Amino acid sequence: MAETSLAFQNLDHIRVLFGPQDRYLKRIREETGVDIVVRGDELRLSGSDEEVRRALEIVTVLHAYVERRGRLPEEEVDRILGGESATSPESVSPETVINVFEKAKKIRPRTPGQAEYTRTVEENDLTFCIGPAGCGKTYLAVALAINALRTEAVRKIVLVRPAVEAGEKLGFLPGDLLAKVNPYLRPLLDALHDILDFEQVKRYMEHDVVEIVPLAFMRGRTLNETFIILDEGQNTTVTQMKMFLTRMGEGSKIVVTGDITQLDLPSNVKSGMTDAVDRLGGINGVGVVRLGGRDIVRHRLVRDIVNAYDEGAHDGRGRSSFSKSGTKTRKP
Repeated sequence: MAETSLAFQNLDHIRVLFGPQDRYLKRIREETGVDIVVRGDELRLSGSDEEVRRALEIVTVLHAYVERRGRLPEEEVDRILGGESATSPESVSPETVINVFEKAKKIRPRTPGQAEYTRTVEENDLTFCIGPAGCGKTYLAVALAINALRTEAVRKIVLVRPAVEAGEKLGFLPGDLLAKVNPYLRPLLDALHDILDFEQVKRYMEHDVVEIVPLAFMRGRTLNETFIILDEGQNTTVTQMKMFLTRMGEGSKIVVTGDITQLDLPSNVKSGMTDAVDRLGGINGVGVVRLGGRDIVRHRLVRDIVNAYDEGAHDGRGRSSFSKSGTKTRKP
């Protein structure tokens, strides 16, 4: 028996999620077999491991839609409960294309979640994207940044990452500053090089059109007409996140990506990303997107690996705790 809680910052969203006369709630129960009850600002889901996993995935997607739109049409509930394949090309609108103007190369979201992520970034000046490894959080953000640059919506791209080591100490690193921070910034460079050719990236960086910097180097700056991406946002502290978000100037756009199940902060330090989603999620112009296992588009095994670790958390072999805006799982 597993139990999971999903917290709502806005209690009206629970009413919207349940639908008229609780019609959507009844359909979710029938579809998944879980028991769903409300305790204050939380939904509590209980059932078998598989039932809870499935119900959590459905409710999280619907919750994210309600947060973005403030409403929940029945056709959206039909689509999610219908089990529409996240990797089916037919499930993504053909209009959802990111043109990076690179040798006729166009980047297309491959899942409904990714398509919604793309739309959310386009519609908001600040977007938080939470999702597991391999769901395209960073790659799509970089593609959208390049599109904004080449359509002259912005004048510059700034790619940022906190210099936090993932469970092991690298010790002293030789070389100049760029060489020292390169291991932390490499994923952003990889995405950039995958979309643009090497010489174009080199020119952009030499002319300061594309800048890749550690988070600590953002203090004191104001960035106007800039597309700013903060990768691995879950590894920022609350103070660091506040410092970063207040760098936004006129005509700028910020995307913060992260996986809140992969925290590398000390256990007593709250993630700045989950804190920011709690504080800012209801503000007009701020979008929050939660991607899931269905949005993973790396090697086919990555999705199975993520699911296996999630199941371990549900049955008590592991433990995962999220902030108020996320989920928390415990053994009853």
